Amino acid sequence: MNVIKTNNYFFKIYSFLPIILLFLSVLNEFDLNYLNLKYFSFNFPFILIFFFTLKDLKKFDYLLVFIAGLLNDIVVSLPLGMSSLSYLLICIATSYFRNITIRPSGIKDWFYFLFVISLINSINYSILSLFFSYELILAYYLVNTFFTFVFYIIFVSIFKLYLKGLND
Repeated sequence: MNVIKTNNYFFKIYSFLPIILLFLSVLNEFDLNYLNLKYFSFNFPFILIFFFTLKDLKKFDYLLVFIAGLLNDIVVSLPLGMSSLSYLLICIATSYFRNITIRPSGIKDWFYFLFVISLINSINYSILSLFFSYELILAYYLVNTFFTFVFYIIFVSIFKLYLKGLND
């Protein structure tokens, strides 16, 4: 890690890696459904936004999260602002949770994440079906919520290694 810190250019790129990953994931419509499995998808941007907002990474700006949501709406063909609303609601809920938590715990974070993504997905489902008359299948939202919840633990361990490398 000292090699990265000695070369300031690489350290700046390394410090902006979560934002770069966020933009790559929304532009790629990253849900790991390249295997063409009918009932398998997860929402990587939700995991990324929740974790780095919870850890209060200074480079993870809410304006950039909003812009990433707009790009996601364009790529996925959703009404403009739906993903931005979801991403900003995750930021708000996570910053609230960070401020009220006295002793952080991985299990509490994990179950709060389940609550937040369930709430966000239900809001998305309600808005898209009621106001925009989208024909949505609830099972896809439930599967997406489940796999996003399960994969959160895996990505948290990877992100903690990243933060450890950033702080060393």
